[in-house]
Amino acid sequence: MLSLARSASRRFVVASAVRAHSTQSSAAGPLASSAYVDPARSRDPSVLTTPENISPEAREELESALRVDQAGELAANWIYKGQHDVLGRDPATGPLIQDMWDQEKKHLAVMNKMQLQHRVRPTLLWEVARLGGYGLGAVTALMGREAAMACTEAVETVIGEHYDDQLKAFEQLPPDHPSVPLLKEVIKEFRDDELEHLDIAVENDSQKAPAHALLSTIVGAGCKVAIELCKRF
Repeated sequence: MLSLARSASRRFVVASAVRAHSTQSSAAGPLASSAYVDPARSRDPSVLTTPENISPEAREELESALRVDQAGELAANWIYKGQHDVLGRDPATGPLIQDMWDQEKKHLAVMNKMQLQHRVRPTLLWEVARLGGYGLGAVTALMGREAAMACTEAVETVIGEHYDDQLKAFEQLPPDHPSVPLLKEVIKEFRDDELEHLDIAVENDSQKAPAHALLSTIVGAGCKVAIELCKRF
């Protein structure tokens, strides 16, 4: 129970910071990720280059972070596909899942470009992420609407915290390299999106799922194990 309370407390702190950042971003103009889909910026060094003169530790941190992020966005796509295959025809839940899935498709497309830009090896667990994500999404959706939302809540809690930790780690990257400010802003944007999904799940009865605490603990722990495995493999 103590660990659950700590997780909830940290989620509140992160989510509060995210809402403040989201308000500022909305007023600032285009989303950071739009740089990767805007033809006018296709030759911009911020989307083409990667820091070269950095320590081996910083390079390893960058590569493991983007490898995990790409795998995580892949898994998220397949989680939502699994949920949509089961609950897509539900007039209330189907559109919610579709909207979140559409955002994850965009996230994956951008992460795929960032993986190439920064010359990062994709995870060797690509198929595991795909199949595991679909299985998790479909099984929790078969357990009911609330369980599907509980799955989303648990996954996005871990991912939101993970992105927040990455932003701290990226402080060691050279701020004067054109790719680094954009990298940080994209991570902030995606973190905001993931925590928005978390809020949507809570607003749609995730915490009314049978054995909510147990389900959240199992899904959250599985996500943390997957993150560590993808860092290495």
